[in-house]
Amino acid sequence: MKKLLAFLMGIMVMTVMIAGCGGGNDGDKKPAAQKFINIATGGTSGTYFPLGGAIADILNKNIPGCNASAQSTGAAVANINLLQQGKVEIAFVQNDIAYYAANGTEMFKDKKVNGLQGIATLYPETIQIVTLKKSGIKSIADFKGKRIAVGAAGSGTEANARQILEVYGMTYKDIDAQYLSFGEASSALKDGNVDAAFVTAGHPTAAIQDIATQNEIVLVPVDADKADALIKKYPFYTKVTINANTYAKQAENVPAVAVRCMLAVTNKMDANTAYDITKAIFNNLDRMKAAHSAANVISKATALEGMSIDLAPGADKFLKEK
Repeated sequence: MKKLLAFLMGIMVMTVMIAGCGGGNDGDKKPAAQKFINIATGGTSGTYFPLGGAIADILNKNIPGCNASAQSTGAAVANINLLQQGKVEIAFVQNDIAYYAANGTEMFKDKKVNGLQGIATLYPETIQIVTLKKSGIKSIADFKGKRIAVGAAGSGTEANARQILEVYGMTYKDIDAQYLSFGEASSALKDGNVDAAFVTAGHPTAAIQDIATQNEIVLVPVDADKADALIKKYPFYTKVTINANTYAKQAENVPAVAVRCMLAVTNKMDANTAYDITKAIFNNLDRMKAAHSAANVISKATALEGMSIDLAPGADKFLKEK
């Protein structure tokens, strides 16, 4: 009798486990195979983390058998490494960082990452070039001989600064380059220790807003012909406009360039899964928008803008469907 009861209990436990995997299947339908999807985001105070949480929620609710979760990480460069190591299935990255990894350049020099694929680009991370009005700087051409904060050594921002200077016919030999992090550059600008700073971040950026409350700032434009030359050489850039009144006393629209936040996977992901993930995300953008305002500009229409690596076949199929 005890053996019979133990046997029946075992059958019941197995039944519950199987039923829980597929979200409640009826009749003779086979339960969906469980799929674990780890999503690499960024710091808990940044943009990637809440958006990653929203994607995990979307996938769990819309893909049968999906068990998705978002994890806090060191952001773009660290996320590429996590993908390569097979520790995550989806990663938030900047499209320029993805390009460097896929091509073995910049911080990935001699460390090329094979098999990287894109799901979609999401929203712009703008290269904002900031100075104070009292500096007299109006153009990047005015940077010669000036103290310019170009980003921390080896950072994405530093690469952005170098590439933008390049299309203006300048190198670091033409300026007094200061390798400062975002926070350091902000303080140095306020204190008068640098003349201008490159800042790569979604706009408006809180630190620039802070500078603008105490000082009259100027956003230095990237001219249209120079932006075209930049995009031709580095296809991960896109053109953006920093609208008037984004910052205090900013009276006019300012043309700029941006890299884009994107979702990356590897070629280990099968096409059907990539299709289901892409479809679920773009059919549930309201959930993304509820998580963070950066998602307000995400759309299927712009999901291929600035795509800097090979597109995952399943994502390609969905994004090109009418």
